Amino acid sequence: MPELRSGARRGRASRNPTANNNQEEIDGQKVTGGRTRGRRGGGVAATRGNKGGYRGRGRRNNRQPVAAVGGGVDGEGDEKVLEEAKESSRKTTSLKASAAAEERGGVGLGLGGGGAGEEVGEKEMDEFDSGGNAVGRSGDKGLNDDDSSAPLPEKVQVGGSPVYRVDRKLGKGGFGQVYVGRRAGGNTSERNGAGAYEVALKFEHRTSKGCSYGPPYEWQVYNALGGSHGVPRVHYKGRQGDYYVMVMDMLGPSLWDVWNSNSHSMSIEMVACIAIEAISILEKMHSRGYVHGDVKPENFLLGPPGTHEEKKLFLVDLGLATKWRDNSTGLHVEYDQRPDVFRGTVRYASVHAHLGRTGSRRDDLESLAYTLIFLLRGRLPWQGYQGENKGFLVCKKKMATSPETLCCFCPLPFRHFVEYVVNLKFDEEPNYAKYVSLFDGIVGPNPDIRPINTDGAQKKKIRMGMPATQWISVYNARRPMKQRYHYNVADNRLSQHIEKGNEDGLFISSVASCSSLWALIMDAGTGFSSQVYELSPHFLHKEWIMEQWEKNYYISAIAGAQNGSSLVVMSKGTQYLQQSYKVSDAFPFKWINKKWREGFSVTSMATAGSRWAVVMSRGAGYADQVVELDFLYPSEGIHRRWDAGYRITSTAATFDQAALVLSIPRRKPTDETQETLRTSAFPSTHVKEKWAKNLYIASICYGRTWPSALMAHFEVAVAVVSVPVKLSPQIFMESAADTCALDVLQFIVGLMSMKFHMQWDGGILKSLYSL
Repeated sequence: MPELRSGARRGRASRNPTANNNQEEIDGQKVTGGRTRGRRGGGVAATRGNKGGYRGRGRRNNRQPVAAVGGGVDGEGDEKVLEEAKESSRKTTSLKASAAAEERGGVGLGLGGGGAGEEVGEKEMDEFDSGGNAVGRSGDKGLNDDDSSAPLPEKVQVGGSPVYRVDRKLGKGGFGQVYVGRRAGGNTSERNGAGAYEVALKFEHRTSKGCSYGPPYEWQVYNALGGSHGVPRVHYKGRQGDYYVMVMDMLGPSLWDVWNSNSHSMSIEMVACIAIEAISILEKMHSRGYVHGDVKPENFLLGPPGTHEEKKLFLVDLGLATKWRDNSTGLHVEYDQRPDVFRGTVRYASVHAHLGRTGSRRDDLESLAYTLIFLLRGRLPWQGYQGENKGFLVCKKKMATSPETLCCFCPLPFRHFVEYVVNLKFDEEPNYAKYVSLFDGIVGPNPDIRPINTDGAQKKKIRMGMPATQWISVYNARRPMKQRYHYNVADNRLSQHIEKGNEDGLFISSVASCSSLWALIMDAGTGFSSQVYELSPHFLHKEWIMEQWEKNYYISAIAGAQNGSSLVVMSKGTQYLQQSYKVSDAFPFKWINKKWREGFSVTSMATAGSRWAVVMSRGAGYADQVVELDFLYPSEGIHRRWDAGYRITSTAATFDQAALVLSIPRRKPTDETQETLRTSAFPSTHVKEKWAKNLYIASICYGRTWPSALMAHFEVAVAVVSVPVKLSPQIFMESAADTCALDVLQFIVGLMSMKFHMQWDGGILKSLYSL
């Protein structure tokens, strides 16, 4: 298994117990928990101090010193803390209405039960019981002017440079201010180079975020990219007074300036030339091991007007550039996701950047695609969102906007380019030459008369159709045991199923909801000794949960319904030592990250409508834990986590997001096989097939997944290996039989609109029309 680097050193447990406290501060409020109760039997690893420095990775940072909780003669203190986050009152009704109006594509109508009545399935026990990287910057990119309180010097001389007088301000970037510098003394007519009369002076104050550890990080990037095609030259750099200063070539207007001064428009040939040259610049930058991280019109500049470089394109502002390749090994950096970290500019950022995934080459190319469409059309579909939820709404809109819609008024090569780049894998090598060739037919044949110099220049699957709601089921290898499922269960039928299961020695291991009906998974391998549950109109019922905590029950499964009700199952005999939960209107990753550092692990998740509930527990038995969060089923992220030894331990989904928590157990199971399945109906047939292989349902939920229920059979994941499966007519018809006619129609429309090519056996379309 590859080493899991978290940016922090492993520490030894501290022996200083923390004080038991009935309150915990959540989002600036004090929330009262239950009384602290003693339990015999020693302490438990809890909050971990940051010994090696928390580097902003997307996994829990558990390589830090630990402190004991509780202590004394009575042993461990079991504090149960309730945490609920309410939506900010600043979110206005009009914003919500705007977001709803902007949302397109809709959600496929997946049926939850495959029939009107509830159903039950059971597997009897066969033989014996089973035995028991870089620090990100959040928000829109921008410069804090309050860190430059010291006045700028009137003259600058750094690193052996000539003396320059500081002239007019050219602007400011994300990490500094740029001024014109005029050479003081000496007659020179040079327009460019180290001896130029006019240069660009970039100032960054010593107290700015980019200078926390000395000279700006951007200097390192310019050093590494020196001489790279399309990157401006830095002639001198150094510190003068309170400022770090770079002396660079003077350049011309940005593409934003050109677009703005030309009545917010650009010719197709101009944008095609920009595409060719920008792809070439990014290819050269990527070949040096860096991704830019903030591709947008403002960061592409032309050469100085009136010079031989006036039609040359340059890419500037490298403050957000990161390495996609490890210099020492030559290998691609590790995949990770941290949803609370955003890098870039909201309008042009890739979907992966919005979701907090580690930057790679695909992100620069996706941002370039949005830049080109903006210059050509003058507007992007996700412009205009405002408020604190802007990033979320923009990301959601980007995911819902198909390449056809985005490029509906653009020549075909632009749509093809968007289709290619939005479907690149994390570590996939982009086909730069192919991307350039897309635009060759648009630009003029004579390079000398092209509006942009293109001297630098030298079928993949597509993001398909309409999103759908489906069942996501996860199966783990277990020793043979008895497991039973019920689905399409109405409220008034819950008690009889649960009581009958308890009589047979079964306890609830997982619950879910679809269309306000319930699904129960009960088995003999939970290890629980007792269980209680409550069906409540609240999501979640605080008072009842706290009452059960007092009786030493812990939450072991939760589910929420579309109407806001919830089913909470609490058990005795768990390995949990302390528990906390949070209800919020958005996925609470910041809270999860905070609790990870305190020694908690996610043990249950659920949704009700658009609301999330996450339960975290101490003593869950996990060595490490990560979250994969996406607006679609995050297949690539799951496969990469599997390769690193993680296994899915919790799932939940709303109508527009899916979240999966993956963990590394402290005790490695004998058989690590894990499979996932996505189906439009409850997977009753598939469950029985899994049981035959001693694979048992470990987690189940209903919500947003990869587009169209009929695509569920395209990919089968077994253990840590992903096996692509060709879509045969038999499999297609089996899937079609599981879904509704509307899903079939959506699938056909998706195939037609995306020009998806597939070999079909004769008569398949006739069979489809007869459904």
